[in-house]
Amino acid sequence: MTRKEQIRSAYKLTGGHAGFYDGMMTCSTLPGKAICRLVWNMDREKNLRYVEQALSGVPEDFSGRLLEVPVGTGVLTMPVYRELPKADVTCLDYSAAMMAAARRRAEAAGITNITFCQGDVGALPFADESFDLVLSLNSFHAFPDKEAAWRETYRVLKPGGVFCGCFYIRGGCARTDWFIRHLYVRKGFFTPPFETENSLRERLQGMYRQVDVTGVEGIGCFRCRK
Repeated sequence: MTRKEQIRSAYKLTGGHAGFYDGMMTCSTLPGKAICRLVWNMDREKNLRYVEQALSGVPEDFSGRLLEVPVGTGVLTMPVYRELPKADVTCLDYSAAMMAAARRRAEAAGITNITFCQGDVGALPFADESFDLVLSLNSFHAFPDKEAAWRETYRVLKPGGVFCGCFYIRGGCARTDWFIRHLYVRKGFFTPPFETENSLRERLQGMYRQVDVTGVEGIGCFRCRK
């Protein structure tokens, strides 16, 4: 199964009865589609494109140690992990409820090579250079201490390892910027400051090598090597 097929599988499995969060992440329910269109200016194909780019750093035959932080409900990644039986996957989240949802999804899919761990990205409970790959989807825009998150994800990655993922970037879509500023920040969902595509590229180039940054509307996708 190709990576695009894995992502489409996640969307299909979510179906029309998903909770609000999963429906929004996969653009698969009526409320989810409405939020994707109104706030993010995205349809299903744009949503698929940014997720595919964010996951492009995960090889389809990956067999090393992978850390996903935060895992959320696992709606986007469990179909990927199901196809990586030789990988040693660790999924961390600060929210016990989110992690419980991800654990249930892994169990339902018969995935047995995942360790779940509650913790804070700003103080990861792992030794230096522990992982071959660190994945972070739709998260950095919400972290209150972003500098600590950048330091910690770098610290636990092995030399030569890959760091990849995606999050909201300012300047990619004026409509999205308005909603983030007037709604998401005021409600405490997102925490400034926010990167732009250029500032994200500059930051990553100052820490990593082989940096690739692309934008899909208001989402910045990145892949880099330590």
